[in-house]
Amino acid sequence: MGATKRVAEMLVRSFSRKAERTRFVTVRFGNVLGSSGSVLEIFQRQLAEGGPLTVTDANVTRFFMTVPEAVQLILQASSMAKGGEIFVLRMGTPVKIIEMARNLIMLSGLEPDKDIKIQITGLKSGEKMDEELALDHADLKDSEHPSIMVLREAEVRDLEKDIMNLEILTRTAPPKTLVQLLNELVPSFTPAIVHGHGTGDA
Repeated sequence: MGATKRVAEMLVRSFSRKAERTRFVTVRFGNVLGSSGSVLEIFQRQLAEGGPLTVTDANVTRFFMTVPEAVQLILQASSMAKGGEIFVLRMGTPVKIIEMARNLIMLSGLEPDKDIKIQITGLKSGEKMDEELALDHADLKDSEHPSIMVLREAEVRDLEKDIMNLEILTRTAPPKTLVQLLNELVPSFTPAIVHGHGTGDA
C-alpha cells in the first residue's frame, strides 16, 4: 500500500471520531480483475498490439479477485460496520504476474516468447515484489464473515490539521518536504531519495 492510500485510510478513520449518524469504514483488498487500469486490461491491450507483454519482475506476485467478489464482500463488510473499522478481505493465494501473462498468451492460441514476447522491465522505485495487505498478520482478527478480517489498530488519530498542512505545503514546499511529512504520518513508508521533483512511490 502506498503512503497516500494509507493516509486516506487514516483520514477516513479519523472522521469516525466525530461522526454521530454516519459510519466511516474502509475495506482493504488487492487487485480486481477487469477493473480500469488492471494488469489484465494492460495485457489484453498489449496482446492486441502484438506484444510484448511487460512484467516488472519474473517473481513478482499480486492478489486478485473478480469484480462480483469484490463488490459482494465490500457490501458485506459495510453491513457489519460499527464505525472506524479497517476491514481486510481474504484474497486467497497470490498469483505470479508472469504466469498470468503466459496463460493469457496461450489462451489466445499463441506461444509465449515465440509468437508474443514477455519483457521484464524491472521494479519501479518503491514497488514491492509481493503484495501485503497487512504488515503483521498478527494484527488481523477474524470477523463473523469467513472472507473478511478486521485490522487491529491503535487509537484513532485526528488528522484534520495534518491534512490541512499537507494541502498548503503542496502549493509551496519542495517535494522533499512533502515526502518527509508523509513519512511522519506513515512511519512504515520508506521513501526513495528525492531529486528535484521526483519521489519514490507514495
